[in-house]
Amino acid sequence: MPSLVPHSLVRGRSDSAVVVGSGPNGLAAAITLARAGQSVVVLEAEKQIGGGCQSAELTLPGFLHDVCSAVHPLALGSPFFRSAPLATYGVEWIQPPIPLAHPLDDGTAVALQRSPDQTADQFADHDRARYRALLRPFVERWEDLVDGILGPLRLPRHPILLARFGWSAIRSAVSLARGQFDEPRAQALFGGLAAHSMLPLDELGTAGFALVLAVLGHAVGWPIARGGSQTIADALTAYLRSLGGDIRTGSRVETLDDLPRAANVLFDVTPRQLVGIAGSALPSGYRQQLENYRYGPGVFKVDWALDRPIPWRAPDCRRAGTVHLGGTLDEIAAAERAVWRGENPARPFVILTQPSLFDPTRAPAGKHTAWAYCHVPNGSTVDVTKYIENQIERFAPGFREGILARSTMSPAALERHNANYVGGDINGGSQDLRQLFTRPTFSWNPYTTPRPGLYLCSSSTPPGGGVHGMCGYYAATAALIQLPHWRRLTTGL
Repeated sequence: MPSLVPHSLVRGRSDSAVVVGSGPNGLAAAITLARAGQSVVVLEAEKQIGGGCQSAELTLPGFLHDVCSAVHPLALGSPFFRSAPLATYGVEWIQPPIPLAHPLDDGTAVALQRSPDQTADQFADHDRARYRALLRPFVERWEDLVDGILGPLRLPRHPILLARFGWSAIRSAVSLARGQFDEPRAQALFGGLAAHSMLPLDELGTAGFALVLAVLGHAVGWPIARGGSQTIADALTAYLRSLGGDIRTGSRVETLDDLPRAANVLFDVTPRQLVGIAGSALPSGYRQQLENYRYGPGVFKVDWALDRPIPWRAPDCRRAGTVHLGGTLDEIAAAERAVWRGENPARPFVILTQPSLFDPTRAPAGKHTAWAYCHVPNGSTVDVTKYIENQIERFAPGFREGILARSTMSPAALERHNANYVGGDINGGSQDLRQLFTRPTFSWNPYTTPRPGLYLCSSSTPPGGGVHGMCGYYAATAALIQLPHWRRLTTGL
């Protein structure tokens, strides 16, 4: 049976590690290893570090856009990110007055406010009481809940709390929204939150995405980073270097022979790239499981340089960092189901951010930027710019008149930018119940592979997509436990 790693790797020092990929998870893995005294080098194929945490002038000079991730509730909620001194290295979080607004066709909007009570006050008596009863227990115990949510399957520290959450989260978003709320307004808010799952909203488990995002909005907010998401990656990089770690850009790894000597190698890549790199060195059964890994829908993204703020009809939209465009629960559910049928809906569900309203570094004085995407079939080649802009015009008449320039990124363009976005899938694989905790394969320790010394630390492992670094943290912890001297220190064996 062939060795998984080249001979030079086997001879690497027991305190050495290589991380392939400098996305948030790769950097989190490298930092976790470096904190433990490991000698770490990160190899990044592209010239710019950050993976999904990058910012660039995509439209016009002076207009700064986030290339992928833009709003970061999971970063503030993540135990790993809270443990990293990001502020020391330049990260400043900005909290918009309203985390999220969801406009409706009557000219009003329903908003996810910073507290459950403020949010519930927008609803009639029955829905007001139900919203508070549903969200308050989880918001009040978020610090206890996060351990069970942002990690792999394992024995929970707070089983009763997690069971209570799971009882609601396991349901479909449509079922929970209709069963919990009478008003279309509350149902629409819940549906928009659940649509972040990139799954049909009548599938089991989609309610959990809505609950997590709502709880995060109340517990920590939906912040943006001053100066763009690139500042997060830059801060993680600076912190890693302060720990003695190294990062080498322009270092593409196409085979295992491209790797320097190390005891452990952690890959911030999806199963498709891991198979391509490791090839026949992987056992055939495991390789087959990776090849059967399922990717979800892609996204089509548009960035705009604007000469004025977006003219929303609903005042709350002008105070929100994020805006969900999709109308009613039924409309959102129909659009998401159409995507899974391989269709591009004429009225897609659109997620939009408007950072320059709160961060003046994003655009020249008096000008603005906006960022939006909708879900499309994986690998879609259809330009849906007009559908996205039609949805904005629907709730902000006159929007197009303020456009100075636009930049579009199709699923193929996103994958060219970041090979982990297979077919435009920004979550590293479908996050349905089959693959939410059992990604990339069904395993008690999904970060390990059958071969010693090789680990997967990307969003294709639990807890999945998002800027939280927990996939990297858990993968690095798995690698450390395999080291004899570390095992003795942590277990006494």
